[in-house]
Amino acid sequence: MAKVQEDLRALDRLHGTVAVVGSMNVDYTITTPRLPEPGETVTGGPLELLPGGKSGNQAAAAALLGAQVRMFGAVGSDANAVFLLNHLNAAGVDVSQIKRVDGPSGLTVITVDDAGENTIVYSAGSNAQVDVEYALSKSEELTSASVLGLCLESPIETVTQCARLCHDAGVTVLLNNSPFRAQLPQELIDHADILLVNEVEMTQLLGVEEPDDWDAFDWDDAVNRLAAMGFRQSVVTLGGDGSMVLDATCSQRVTRIDPVHVKALDTTGCGDSFMGTILAALASGQSLQKAARLASYVSAYAATGRGAQASYGTPAQIKAMFEE
Repeated sequence: MAKVQEDLRALDRLHGTVAVVGSMNVDYTITTPRLPEPGETVTGGPLELLPGGKSGNQAAAAALLGAQVRMFGAVGSDANAVFLLNHLNAAGVDVSQIKRVDGPSGLTVITVDDAGENTIVYSAGSNAQVDVEYALSKSEELTSASVLGLCLESPIETVTQCARLCHDAGVTVLLNNSPFRAQLPQELIDHADILLVNEVEMTQLLGVEEPDDWDAFDWDDAVNRLAAMGFRQSVVTLGGDGSMVLDATCSQRVTRIDPVHVKALDTTGCGDSFMGTILAALASGQSLQKAARLASYVSAYAATGRGAQASYGTPAQIKAMFEE
């Protein structure tokens, strides 16, 4: 219990400035006893509309934890745009830099089974209109942050431009290679300080087989391979098995972060809450290892609720669950 309390005390010290560029989606979510097989129809429960989008989720998670978060991106001219902006604002995210465009906002169709596993289909909508010109017009606001969060639900040219702008200005750039791309622009790699991927994405990026036992995996070799690609610091999430911090810049090259066990209700958005925590912790001066440790608690808390942003907790809620 003392170790848990020590880990969670970091929640009281999150205050830094974070910029997040990317996607905002309305999640059309249906729960089913099990996920359908290809070509199969299964009966689900009532349709729920929940706020989501990988970048919006990450921004909301970081803001709820106490970081000063500014969101950059685009919403459409539909009712979903108001829905998304209201939820981000309620989480404490500064939405003043988000642009409005004609047409639909981004959306996802999500199926969640009784075990909390999910399938997701993404429609970009307004997210596809977050262009390079927009990024350049927001350069002063972007580079005023301590940390920048990026994922790949926006045009890759825009993501690359934002990484370059911020990295050159001394802002730490955290890149979530999701939705996964096996080939990333070299300019994006050169301007990303930290990579965040899950275990499947890491093996695909490195072109290696996914092992039956992650404890037997050669993590030191993974550090070398990722560093050779240009990623000298990485975090690899392992689902229910915790995560790994891989760091070619220090003597402790491999750090295992133990999982926090909960009974999962819905894992939608858990990875985004993990990244949002990393963003908030890094912006507040925490080490990458401590940030990943804290993120384990925050993402575990999110797995006990339904939806993405709707399941995220405040520091008080997270501490209350795990200190008990």
